[in-house]
Amino acid sequence: MGRASGLLERASPGYPERWATGAGCSGPGLPTFHWALSFQVRLQVQSMEKPQYQGTLHCFQSIIRQESVLGLYKGLGSPLMGLTFINALVFGVQGNTLRALGRDSPLNQFLAGAAAGAIQCVICCPMELAKTRLQLQDAGPARTYRGSLDCLAQIYRQEGLRGVNRGMASTLLRETPSFGVYFLAYDVLTRALGCEPEDRLLVPKLLLAGGTSGILSWLSTYPVDVVKSRLQADGLRGAPRYRGILDCVRQSYRAEGWRVFTRGLASTLLRAFPVNAATFATVTVVLTYARGEEARPEGDALPAAPAAPAGPALAQPSSL
Repeated sequence: MGRASGLLERASPGYPERWATGAGCSGPGLPTFHWALSFQVRLQVQSMEKPQYQGTLHCFQSIIRQESVLGLYKGLGSPLMGLTFINALVFGVQGNTLRALGRDSPLNQFLAGAAAGAIQCVICCPMELAKTRLQLQDAGPARTYRGSLDCLAQIYRQEGLRGVNRGMASTLLRETPSFGVYFLAYDVLTRALGCEPEDRLLVPKLLLAGGTSGILSWLSTYPVDVVKSRLQADGLRGAPRYRGILDCVRQSYRAEGWRVFTRGLASTLLRAFPVNAATFATVTVVLTYARGEEARPEGDALPAAPAAPAGPALAQPSSL
């Protein structure tokens, strides 16, 4: 007997539903927790030779004191523009890749998530480049960029298409495996928690599974994210320092040791749980209750016995 599909796969096996729901679930979590991204980037790229911040709390206090509360939301416009398309791509591509692979297995869950992560880099990389540059630029009249589009336009005029896609290789190295972990962890956790549409505790379980999946996803490739941030910020204040990914890793490790690759992790995880809990729970609940029993793909139901009595069909459990 084949492995039963997980709740997300049974809720929406097709691309249009996932595309629309993924695009629609990008709402309040981003502006609410964008301040954590400001800490993450600033802590990741600062030099320990002349450290500006002593930790997450000191970073928060410094931003408030020097730039007011608005400083916490620098660079918000870029992810606001891109996240709708990213979520639509991620959930749509993951669902269709899983269907194309033909079997819902842990390996295929990872591969489908990895494919989704790789494809969305086309939007994610320029979006994060603009966000990083805006978060690190000086406040007030001395600022270089007026907004996300102005930032990308200036980079394109000065460096061409290659400049707009700076950090693409490191973004691919981060997003491809991390999204594989993301969807695999969510599938395993929802099965282990027994998430079913009729469960009265469905939403709390989905929130727990989604938030934990987000944390595991970040932990799986966080050092690569530090390298990506440093490459995208390189040259913003002074001459460029790094010749590529390996050179960035070598210089960073030589100057600051292995702890450099965990810089900003606390604020990242602080944001990861609530944002991903809300994202996964929203997508799963909306698709589950919008489609109901129509969401069951062929092959999920148990084969009927030849002389089975008439009555309502029982759903096959989705636990491992």
